[in-house]
Amino acid sequence: MAKVKVAILGGSGYTAVELIKLLLRHPHVEIAAVTSRDAQPVADYHPSLAGRLDLTCEPFDADALKARGVRAAFGCLPHGASMEAVGPLLERDIRVIDLSADYRLRDPNLYAEWYGAAHGDTANLEHAVYGLPELAADRIKTARLVANPGCYPQTAIVGLAPLVAGKLVEPTGIIVDSKSGVSGAGRSPKLTTHFPECNENVAAYSVGKHRHTPEIEQALSDVAGRAVEVIFTPHLIPMDRGIFTTIYATPTRPVAEAELLALVREFYAGKPFVRVRDKLPATKDTAGTNFLDVTVRVVRGKVIVLAAEDNLVRGASGVALQNFNLMFGFDERLGLW
Repeated sequence: MAKVKVAILGGSGYTAVELIKLLLRHPHVEIAAVTSRDAQPVADYHPSLAGRLDLTCEPFDADALKARGVRAAFGCLPHGASMEAVGPLLERDIRVIDLSADYRLRDPNLYAEWYGAAHGDTANLEHAVYGLPELAADRIKTARLVANPGCYPQTAIVGLAPLVAGKLVEPTGIIVDSKSGVSGAGRSPKLTTHFPECNENVAAYSVGKHRHTPEIEQALSDVAGRAVEVIFTPHLIPMDRGIFTTIYATPTRPVAEAELLALVREFYAGKPFVRVRDKLPATKDTAGTNFLDVTVRVVRGKVIVLAAEDNLVRGASGVALQNFNLMFGFDERLGLW
């Protein structure tokens, strides 16, 4: 079987290096190009890749990628920059898995409201598939453009989807409390992620205005068949990687833990990367993997959902590879198991 040639757009960041490591162990993938504004060897950006990937980053050129036989591109670019590259790639029949936020929100007005700029590629936005495999595998398989889901939203959506689909929790008043390791803020230096600022410190940020809020609500509303509203509060915690989310919801009727756990297990039956646990999940249990661990508790009449994932693998690069596998007809576990 001929290998599928892929390109990685924006090779300098954490999601790119995580993705490269995963792709290097995929038996049916050849990394044909890595792009960046600075033409440095990939191993200069990421010394852990020395001797493993002998490529130099190059400027983005859709024609050059097409001429090289690239069939799929992973966009590891910031929001705003990604939509400038997606159109030219799709025009050349190169399928795209975009890890930015540019194609996650279907409504361009909602994008403008939360991201502070007009959407520049509404034509392709109409055809983008939100790439959460557990909810949209069939659509992902035939998609030309997959909008990779955000890291925080995956824990909230996977945790709540069975409950809102079964109308077992009220669709409003849901509280999503999340903590993320510092790598979730990206590799570009900033004051809040400077070591003396974030070490031995836990802080909330973007309270009431985090851009992942409409993404969570859109996906859950689709599953529920009615509008779902959440109060989402993210926190930065002093560790490299991992996300832990605790969700509080009001049941629509009296429920027992055993009933809810059985429901969640049935909902995710056959989904290899969601592990429904009896015990409480923890970030170390998912570190370096594409697993998302989830469990449910009932406390004083409230439903509590607890979920954990690795923000760089399951939260970004791992689920991107899972989406790629679905798009190209491979076992979705390839390179990830």
